[in-house]
Amino acid sequence: MPDVTLMDVRLPDMSGIDTILTIRAQFPDARIIILTTFAGDVEIQRALEAGARAYLLKSMPPRELVDGIRKVHAGKKLIPPEIAAYLAEHYSDETLTGREIEVLQQIAGGNRNRDIADKLFITEETVKAHIKHIMEKLSASDRTQAVAIGVRRGIIQL
Repeated sequence: MPDVTLMDVRLPDMSGIDTILTIRAQFPDARIIILTTFAGDVEIQRALEAGARAYLLKSMPPRELVDGIRKVHAGKKLIPPEIAAYLAEHYSDETLTGREIEVLQQIAGGNRNRDIADKLFITEETVKAHIKHIMEKLSASDRTQAVAIGVRRGIIQL
């Protein structure tokens, strides 16, 4: 039983967030810190909801990282100001539905509307409606920008 676990969001075989859920299902008091280079607001929210006690960036000064580890070890939670500001910036944004995320992931894979419709067993018109909603919710001007925003915010991964 480690005192504190440092975990990245993106792991080779499964996401760090899924790993947190698995660990905390067996060990509810586990103290897990996300230590990553990714600062997407959706990933941050998912990590904290999964039970991460802190979300730290690898680019932080070493002293702040050590202080963060000590705080979590002492039973506290920690969200650094720059992470909190990023979360606050997107707090009231309308979230994408599960289906919209699937469509966005398919767009990121380079699929055309017809291909997306076939893969998701929906009509091409439904795909177009989902894309319209995705563009509105992300304030994107085109499909490429929607994918870029989705990746940056941690909504999808490439």
